[in-house]
Amino acid sequence: MLESLESLNLSSNKLVGEIPSSIGDLISLKNLSLASNSFSGSIPDSFSSVPDLVHLDLSSNQLNGTIPKFISQLKNIKYLNLANNNLHGVVPFNQSFIKGLEVFKVGGNSNLCYNHSVLSSKLKLGISHCDKYGKPVSPPAAKDSSEDDSSDDDYDDSDDDDGSSKHKKDQHHGPNKFVLGVAIALSSIVFLIVFLIVCSKCCRGR
Repeated sequence: MLESLESLNLSSNKLVGEIPSSIGDLISLKNLSLASNSFSGSIPDSFSSVPDLVHLDLSSNQLNGTIPKFISQLKNIKYLNLANNNLHGVVPFNQSFIKGLEVFKVGGNSNLCYNHSVLSSKLKLGISHCDKYGKPVSPPAAKDSSEDDSSDDDYDDSDDDDGSSKHKKDQHHGPNKFVLGVAIALSSIVFLIVFLIVCSKCCRGR
């Protein structure tokens, strides 16, 4: 009945059962966190009745079912965290919707996958792409999962973890050292040749 309520944080309270559909009555809600509880069941359709929702965190529960398509119609949403649940099926969002989010996390849902013809693998969602039956092709790489859990910008094309960045730097430094060594060797040879020529001319002059 709190129609003017804008923020509701019930995270980490050991709450159980299904998320009540009456949460859709909180029509002014902008920020909702139900993370780190034991909620089960599906994500209620009544969320579609909360048009101004900006921040939605349902991570680390036991939610099942598929991700509702109506979430992509929430025009103001910027933070969407559905990680570490039991969600399954195909991620129903397109590239432009995900790029419009500041945070998008779905890792830790082993039966969830994405359509690789719709979403690029560069998004690093922490889940596998789907086969023709809408099932995950293979478990997600550990690297992607860790990025999904630790990075707020896990869908950024340019996002690399520290290890890969360091590896790239090492690769970059390697050739430079090699080129430097070759340059020094060539310089030494040229110097030696010039020195021998000068010595030879001196000897002839005597």
